[in-house]
Amino acid sequence: MSSPDLSHAQWRKSIHSKDADTCVEVARNLPGVVAVRDSEDPAGSALVFTPAEWRAFLDAAR
Repeated sequence: MSSPDLSHAQWRKSIHSKDADTCVEVARNLPGVVAVRDSEDPAGSALVFTPAEWRAFLDAAR
């Protein structure tokens, strides 16, 4: 499986993280994938999930 092109990702932080020093950023604007990265290392690697996997993660976290 090839890595998706994340060059057009629109990264967003949770509004609950606005004062936190460390958090994750999520890009949901890419076709067929949801990407997650460390906000302190934006040039680093990102984890990539299908939208269904991301929904399952959020449901379990709630």
